[in-house]
Amino acid sequence: MKKFNAAIIGCGAVHNVHVNAISSLNNTQLCAVADTDTAIADDAARRYDCRSYHSFSDVIADPQIDTVHICTPHHLHSSMAIEAMRAGKHVLTEKPMAITAEECREMIRVSDQSGRQLGVCFQNRYNTTSIFIKELLRSGKAGHILAAKASVTWLRKADYYLQSDWRGTWEKEGGGIMINQAIHTLDLLQWFIGNPVRIKGTIDNRMLGDVIEVEDTAEATIIFENGIHAFFYATNSYHDSPVELELVCENAVIKLSGALTIQYSNGDTENVRDVHPKTGEKAYYGVGHISLIDDFYSSLAQGRPFPTDGRQGIEAVRLVRGLYSSSRSGKWIDL
Repeated sequence: MKKFNAAIIGCGAVHNVHVNAISSLNNTQLCAVADTDTAIADDAARRYDCRSYHSFSDVIADPQIDTVHICTPHHLHSSMAIEAMRAGKHVLTEKPMAITAEECREMIRVSDQSGRQLGVCFQNRYNTTSIFIKELLRSGKAGHILAAKASVTWLRKADYYLQSDWRGTWEKEGGGIMINQAIHTLDLLQWFIGNPVRIKGTIDNRMLGDVIEVEDTAEATIIFENGIHAFFYATNSYHDSPVELELVCENAVIKLSGALTIQYSNGDTENVRDVHPKTGEKAYYGVGHISLIDDFYSSLAQGRPFPTDGRQGIEAVRLVRGLYSSSRSGKWIDL
């Protein structure tokens, strides 16, 4: 069995989740970590017993490295992914896939051209509850979706943004709550419902106007190709509560709020809870990183496409950018 040598780029908040997931797999080993902060990179390498790099170009020049996990600030995702794939590495990038849809399309083009896999970390698709919803919808038992709503109400205080120079900026983060936190729930909506075609909404900075230049609160109405309307709300100024998502179907109402409840029109009720592996995720992150990363390496080993690839990853970015355009113009935006 081939064992893939992995490198993690960026030793910030989320990288340890990737480390823990990689260490749990039989066909993957952590070969190197990299960070422009040499002390952080060297310390991580000591803790994980792997090589330390201080330059991304040195990582992708290493012929022993097969895969690159990109855990860097958002504005670096696209350029790093493209360079890595051109250097012959497979890439798994944290969300968002990129800041703009144009960057996403170029990443997809280079993946196709190079024959390298491009994966995007939308780990909530791998939650037990998410998989249950997807299979329920596929089975037809719930009937067609009639309407949907979702909300993300979390808390990010000033110190969260002040600890780094990229958070809370249009140039480097690409936006606020929508492109960083709520993008996971946007991805679930379009994964469950189908292709989004129009969006109208607003963004605002309600509580952190003296700290960040991007939004801390947003709302949107999304119209999908099949005619379904979804209503979305997000704020970073409340509390780290479970994501809430509701799908009203012909034969059932599907409610996700931490646990999943399905209320069937015949009076039956079904309950599902997520299984929480010890991979370092905060509860409200979703618990699917280990399953997603396992599937990424299984896809490589089996020579099959990774399900959460660039063509999937771009959809949530299109929704975010569409919302930003709608808020500026006050108009519906065609996606």
